[in-house]
Amino acid sequence: MIPPEKLFQLAAGQKRRKLALCFGELERDIAGIAEPGTCYNFPRMSRADYTRALAAIVLQDPKLPDDAARQLRGLLAAEPFDERRVCNAARNALLAIIGTFPAEWDLVIAPHPQERVSVQERRFFPGVAVYAEDIRSPFNVGSIFRTAEAMGCERVYISPQCTDPAQSRALRSGMGCIETMGWTRCTLDDLPQDKPVFVLETGGTPLQDFVFPREGVVIIGSEELGVSPEALARATYGRVTIPMTGLKASLNVGVAFGILMQAWVSSLRIPA
Repeated sequence: MIPPEKLFQLAAGQKRRKLALCFGELERDIAGIAEPGTCYNFPRMSRADYTRALAAIVLQDPKLPDDAARQLRGLLAAEPFDERRVCNAARNALLAIIGTFPAEWDLVIAPHPQERVSVQERRFFPGVAVYAEDIRSPFNVGSIFRTAEAMGCERVYISPQCTDPAQSRALRSGMGCIETMGWTRCTLDDLPQDKPVFVLETGGTPLQDFVFPREGVVIIGSEELGVSPEALARATYGRVTIPMTGLKASLNVGVAFGILMQAWVSSLRIPA
């Protein structure tokens, strides 16, 4: 950790970048997920006092917007003192001034259990699986795993061209679910032959009218192109569509998968 008095000696741009990094490290330390070597260890003051000292420096920044300053002053005066919220507000205000906005997968996230949980130990719907075809964004890959685990998928299949789930940003957005889910990289031809296969894509049966199988594999396509013609051909059980009314009528693939899984799981909870 950098002594607060040294930060005053830095040029404005460098000071903002250093402060943003410090607040990010503090957030992760407060959440209990500090990176190796970044745990709070400044001997002269408590972590809360250090956070207050850095926030006071931010408040002196002439480019800090009035609304951000009001928010930060209010958080500093609040009781009990919420260290993490102060750090988050200050860091995002600095990033806005710098013009470097955090990507979704770079956000400081909440902690998740570190112990490994096997597929046999967790609850899931047997035979329910998703096939992620050519998903390119590591954030989306992690989001798909997180939704699959939360909603009770037994397994995740990924295509040969799908981003590696072991990629660091995928692991971060997956919140531990990639490590605990069972997953297999395979081609469309390698999907189970004894399970219904359907796709989530436009031009199909509306979600509320689709008859979900008790077991099966749903194929979700790439962010840019959707599912491939080969996937459509492989999906002999059918095509399901999420009705939309907006002008763009477009959803992020991770969001669309979450909506699909909620509907599928709801149908599975109804006795056959």
